[in-house]
Amino acid sequence: MIRTVLVDDEIGSVKVLERLLKESCPEISVVGRADGVETAFQLILETKPDLLFLDIEMTQGNAFDLLNRLQPISLQVIFVTAFDNYAVRAFRYSAVDYLLKPVDMDDLRRAVDKISAKPDHTDFSNQMKVLLQNVETLQASQQKMAVPTLMGLQFVAIRDIIRFEAKGAYTSIFLCEGEEVLATRNIREYEDLLPAGSFCRIHNSHIINLQRIKKYYKGRGGYVVMEDGSSIEVAIRRREEFLQRLLK
Repeated sequence: MIRTVLVDDEIGSVKVLERLLKESCPEISVVGRADGVETAFQLILETKPDLLFLDIEMTQGNAFDLLNRLQPISLQVIFVTAFDNYAVRAFRYSAVDYLLKPVDMDDLRRAVDKISAKPDHTDFSNQMKVLLQNVETLQASQQKMAVPTLMGLQFVAIRDIIRFEAKGAYTSIFLCEGEEVLATRNIREYEDLLPAGSFCRIHNSHIINLQRIKKYYKGRGGYVVMEDGSSIEVAIRRREEFLQRLLK
């Protein structure tokens, strides 16, 4: 059984989540509930759970205040939030699971399945460190991204990314200093994840960091030369959007 604590100051949300867990996740055993940072901190120390369902905004502070007090993190966390805001982007950068309210049963089942498949907390502890860094530095240029690879997770600074190139179901990420990371995630997922103000998909196979362009050459679509010396064609149908982004 996965010993679990629910942290949320909305009693209705706690009841709904507990009902969904009972119906779809029999491996979850709820060992406690808390409605704020202080009560959650004490409860976690007493019960030593394996998993925490954690609302972001609570009484006496927020989820990140609690996690900072719990460092180093020795349990898994699934965030629950009613707001699709900056925190959600930080979760996605850090490859940390979250659920949007109202919680969907299928999403809940998938999140619990991931926890069950990875009982080792070592990687998760590193992910939480990156998450807390990302939350503290909201500007994308200072954030880090957890990149899933065949070997595990590699954490890269967003500012160091020059470009993304599709490789079938995988994506090559080209960094400053010539490093290339092969991610086990397709390029569409990165298009959805990356901040639009800094990155632009200019071709079916390419996303570039607008801050890392050296030159743009005109043509039907034209092409760009990046800081790593690569030349990338701009697809005709993406040219207008690219130029709008570039000239902002």
